[in-house]
Amino acid sequence: MPRPLHALPKAHLHLHFTGSMRHATLIELAREQGMHLPDALEQDWPPKLRATDERGWFRFQRLYDIARSVLTKPEHVYRLLRETAEDEVAAGCQWLEIQVDPSGYAQRFGGLTATLELMLDAVDQAAAHAGIGIAVIVAANRTRHPLDANTLARLASQYTGKNVVGFGLSNDERRGQAREFERAFRIAKRAGLLSVPHGGELMGPRSVAQCVDDLGADRVGHGVRAAEDERLMQRLADRQICCEICPTSNVGLGVAEEPKDVPLRKLFDAGVPIALGADDPLLFGTRLLRQYELAREVYEFSDAEVAELARQSIRSSTAPESVRKELLKGVDDWLAGSPE
Repeated sequence: MPRPLHALPKAHLHLHFTGSMRHATLIELAREQGMHLPDALEQDWPPKLRATDERGWFRFQRLYDIARSVLTKPEHVYRLLRETAEDEVAAGCQWLEIQVDPSGYAQRFGGLTATLELMLDAVDQAAAHAGIGIAVIVAANRTRHPLDANTLARLASQYTGKNVVGFGLSNDERRGQAREFERAFRIAKRAGLLSVPHGGELMGPRSVAQCVDDLGADRVGHGVRAAEDERLMQRLADRQICCEICPTSNVGLGVAEEPKDVPLRKLFDAGVPIALGADDPLLFGTRLLRQYELAREVYEFSDAEVAELARQSIRSSTAPESVRKELLKGVDDWLAGSPE
């Protein structure tokens, strides 16, 4: 029997706040508040998505916005993060960096600052409840004006050292060039925050290169399309810039037809650091553990290679050095143990 993957210590670096919600919680909160959910979020869940065209992405975003709408009270935020922390621990995750865009909730929770403080308090409580380290990445929306990103970067900078560890850029990368957000990332990096923009998902390797060149990316959200450019892969490997690869999400959005088409093995063999991620379990139907199962079942990673994937996720995280050492020792212990 192979070694149990849920017992492998790992870090999860690509998970969105709303998208981390349990499907059962979405249903329950919607019914409590008399909200109607579309079939794609109820009986036909997980939804059939394909976002490689504008219409498909609009449908994905619409479902995401509907899911966000059920979170109307502070207690919903606390519940979501508590349950997310429990789910992460069950998958063997011991360090989580969750991505939030406070502007999506600011109107209902008293503004940007109040929203971020609510989320940070909920993160602290969830971490203590589940026994896991959790940090926050504040993310700007690529479809909004770069001035909004500047505002979020300044907000995030005020909470450096208070559990905000990075600044991201999400949503449809076909809308808004990376360089348009350079000032926001300069503000964030000056404050000591990690640069973690999305790129190389719906667009090709040039999108990844722009994140690196224009935004000084320390990690790239997704970055899977870098596999189409040998020289770019070498750059990422040489500079140890981690790509947060989300296989189930790539298939769900039509970036790859099937799991086997996600070039995880190619990137790994090229020496590109990888952190497997679940992206939005609420819309794609699987969590972190399934991504590691795919590494073993589809990409034929040995236990030693799976252990290295876990190590890369830990090394690429912002976990304190003492936590990293403990988790890396746990990976070594997992690998040294006998298969069940």
